[in-house]
Amino acid sequence: MKRRELLLRGASTGAVATLLPVLSPSSFAAETQFGPGLPDGLPMPAPLAGPSPRLPETDPSRTLLERGWRFHEGEVTVPEPADHNATYLSVKAGNARGAAALSFDDSDWQTVDLPHDWAIAQDVSETANVSQGYRPRGIGWYRRLLRLDENQKGRRLELHFDGIATHATIWINGSEVAHSWSGYSSVIVDLTPFARFGDELNWIAVRVDAQAREGWWYEGAGLYRHVWLVSRPALSIETDGVHCDPVRQPDGTWQVPVEVRLGNVGEEPGQAEIAARLLDPEGREIHRSSGTAAVVPLEQAFATCTLLPGTVKLWSPDTPVLYCVEVDLLRAGKVVDTRRQFIGFRTVHFDPARGMILNGVETKLKGVCIHQDHTGVGTAIPDALALWRLQRLKAMGCNAIRMSHNAPAKEVLDWCDRLGFLVMGENRLFNPAPDYLAQLEWMVRRDRNHPSIVLWSVFNEEPMQGTHAGVEMVRRMRAAVRKLDTQRPVTAAMNGSFYNPENVSTVVDVMGFNYYQGDYDKFHELHPDKPITSSEDTSAYETRGAFESIQAGQVITSFDKESASWGATHRDTWKMIAERPFVAGGFVWTGFDYHGEPTPYAWPSVSSFFGIMDLCGFPKTAFGIHSAHWRDDAPVIWLAPHWTWPEYEKPGSDGQTLEVFAITNADAMELRLNGEVIERVPTADRIMGHSFKVPYRPGRIEALALRGGKVVARAVHETTGEPVALRLTPARHALASDGEDVQAITVDCVDARGRHVPTANLPVDFTISGGRIIGLGNGNPNDHGSEKGSKRALFNGLAQVIVQGGDSGNRLTLSASTGGLRPARLALARAPREPRAQVPTVPAEMPIADWRRSALFPQKPDPALAPVDGDNNSWDFVRSGVAAPVGGGGWRSYRTRFTPWKKIAAQGGTLHFAQITGAAEVWLDGKLVARKTDAAAAPLTAAIPPEAGTNGAPRTLAVLVEAKDGAPSGLTGRVYVTP
Repeated sequence: MKRRELLLRGASTGAVATLLPVLSPSSFAAETQFGPGLPDGLPMPAPLAGPSPRLPETDPSRTLLERGWRFHEGEVTVPEPADHNATYLSVKAGNARGAAALSFDDSDWQTVDLPHDWAIAQDVSETANVSQGYRPRGIGWYRRLLRLDENQKGRRLELHFDGIATHATIWINGSEVAHSWSGYSSVIVDLTPFARFGDELNWIAVRVDAQAREGWWYEGAGLYRHVWLVSRPALSIETDGVHCDPVRQPDGTWQVPVEVRLGNVGEEPGQAEIAARLLDPEGREIHRSSGTAAVVPLEQAFATCTLLPGTVKLWSPDTPVLYCVEVDLLRAGKVVDTRRQFIGFRTVHFDPARGMILNGVETKLKGVCIHQDHTGVGTAIPDALALWRLQRLKAMGCNAIRMSHNAPAKEVLDWCDRLGFLVMGENRLFNPAPDYLAQLEWMVRRDRNHPSIVLWSVFNEEPMQGTHAGVEMVRRMRAAVRKLDTQRPVTAAMNGSFYNPENVSTVVDVMGFNYYQGDYDKFHELHPDKPITSSEDTSAYETRGAFESIQAGQVITSFDKESASWGATHRDTWKMIAERPFVAGGFVWTGFDYHGEPTPYAWPSVSSFFGIMDLCGFPKTAFGIHSAHWRDDAPVIWLAPHWTWPEYEKPGSDGQTLEVFAITNADAMELRLNGEVIERVPTADRIMGHSFKVPYRPGRIEALALRGGKVVARAVHETTGEPVALRLTPARHALASDGEDVQAITVDCVDARGRHVPTANLPVDFTISGGRIIGLGNGNPNDHGSEKGSKRALFNGLAQVIVQGGDSGNRLTLSASTGGLRPARLALARAPREPRAQVPTVPAEMPIADWRRSALFPQKPDPALAPVDGDNNSWDFVRSGVAAPVGGGGWRSYRTRFTPWKKIAAQGGTLHFAQITGAAEVWLDGKLVARKTDAAAAPLTAAIPPEAGTNGAPRTLAVLVEAKDGAPSGLTGRVYVTP
């Protein structure tokens, strides 16, 4: 395939954007075959080759807007307007006050890069909300300066905030342009009517209200997903405007109907042509088609065509084969806009008797529910870390994910497509009112092309699920989903009321059970024509590395013995699902621990116990249990506990008996201690596993998985010595030099023989060069240590450091040290990779944009001349950068008041006039500070002296400008102040 280059003008410069080649899914699938751990006892996989892969760009009109944001934690108080005139002006467009004002002083705010979750940096506090992980959230403000080139005039400009936690108000240049009522929906702002170009800069201000809660789990706070500047032609493809979900025809052939939504912000009607191409997994063109549409100004239209793929390779969790639909928009034969959408060919049917049928094969949903936070970074999860988390699930044999209880980041679904996950997309807020129905519609429109999405859920555990009102609400929400996506069924995650005379199970396509496993048979008997799945199950508790429950210490054994009253153990739950072919599958609560909801405890526990893995992605015993349940591609065996028990090696402790648990997907099992066979299990129970009572003797305990009498897998624990050294194990052998790639580094101790010490609980200090530490953790639900900084203690042998490299390409070096042990040093090679384009940052400057302009006087007026207070009619309201009307000769006075930034007030600054046309005098607080004698357009500067003791008092600025007869005049360039 010839690579094509599209001439697409970028956000701030004219640029040529090259579409990236299609990535083969096989390059991802090979990376997911993690084993149970390393031979030396470290329960994490060996590092993978190279850096984390990066997703291909699908919309070249986007540029990341993530550098150089200013952030303030807390509310910014806005005083009441001083008088009637101030009140009058305060409600006018562009005249926002406080931190949303153009001239607001944010010079002492923190500079941050996005994504950013400010809550995860908070110290935990017993007075904060338990469900949110005892982390204060509150209010936060973000501001950023943006320069748009003159060549952007006439184009469609948008800002995309992929996720803001939680409620948000956005201002552009002092005008309130958007509100967001959910932390999980994108906010798409049409920047076009508010944009300023060239030297006239744009201010973006965002107020985030994280006091608002949508969930009973940790939700983070701030601009925690990607932010983009989008620049497209006036007539262009709308955001999420390509729908191309493959459809299997009754005769078994496939078609790809392509529908493209076009918009036109121009002043003239436009005729557009779309050209669609279907590319196979190797990037070769299979078929092309085209369609046309006429689009009138400020309206939308649809262009359609159909692609015929012929014989295709099917997408499935085992073979996640992706094709690509490439759509070009042409005007006068030239490509002006393009999108790429990766698709998969697969059929999904939920059968009331046989469960889920994928590509004609009965397939169990071996699923987990996940929230979207991780240790150290909270909800601001980098793309590479999101991939790593999914790979950890895939290593366990997981094939399905319920996005609980909200739309995930788009990048997560892109990885799911490539790794082969079956996804239940879930709506956050159960409400068919317009504001909230729009959130549901946005989710479906954005995600309906993903082959990974197989089911839509409109709610989770709503008390109105068994009422007439609840039924009516679901009817409307289901209709909205089906209008946008006719192929995927709709469910609702119900936790009761299944048998009420009116309940929502009657108006969904698939019945979703949250728990209530004892009702599977009854419901199926009453409703034999209704497909069933578990939408949430288990809710079992485990503390990683603990093998005894200690209630006083809020520690729970990881022998899979304890669960919530409404749930069951991992083994009992899967047994109920596996034995019933009519139950499509299940979704364990949860795949990972998460901050908040520390059920069954409260303070001092600050994160959950539900996870199959802990907050760091370190495995609990449940990981081994589900590996045996779900993996059919390779033999698996898991053994617990570790075999380092120094307390049982003391005099007088002989004969201490320990419980030992082992589980395998093989036919038989054998348990050995120091080479002696303890027990043989001729028929292994793949679901429940086996428990043994073993007298403790130091040495080597191992479980062997047998097939046909041959050992096909083994799990080994050895009694280790005292720790002598720290060790750092990366997730991958290299880090990309793009400034975005991250790695989760595992920290542990080893004994004199280099073996992992599972009982070490030591404080560790870290230093780094060539990058930065963005998060720390250890998976302990009761640890109150900061997840930022450079210190973290090991918990039951493990801790995690998340590092991010800069874009310099310099080698990243991480060092770890603790008293009495040999330190560790890890040097990560940097793999060359161009950074993704970022909108350039703009140096901070205080704009002075809004002026009052007098009438034309024949003589130079007194600089003290001013409109009477409350007079909004005698003097014009004007902005700098706009020339006065051409007419006769004379003088005009330009007048404004501004409050210098604190730094300028204290130290002084410089007043800049980018251009004044005409002779001019500049008066500051009644004093002449600059004079321009030439009538030609030219810049002018004036010193602003410090004002001791004024505490940032307002300053009065008057500029007298002479107009020559028939010539332009005025403040024809921007006016601003710098420190």
